[in-house]
Amino acid sequence: MTEQLSLIEYPCDFPIKIMGKAQQDFTQVALAIVKYHAPDFDTTTMAVRASKSGTYLSITCTIHATSRSQLDALYQALSEHPMVAVVL
Repeated sequence: MTEQLSLIEYPCDFPIKIMGKAQQDFTQVALAIVKYHAPDFDTTTMAVRASKSGTYLSITCTIHATSRSQLDALYQALSEHPMVAVVL
């Protein structure tokens, strides 16, 4: 199998948007997954926004991505979590 070329040059700062229902631990769960895959993530840069109705939360984390495999693993872990609805 051949390695696919990436349009992203690593290392780079890469924003990830995580969306899910506004549940009590949603932000902490998402942050724990991000920190596991990007231990150097600065939590003070995390942006959290609620939907107009307050039903959903949108979390933006800009990580310092070092490789495609790191991003793939992070996206997969976030997407598989039951509290996460969408990862962009």
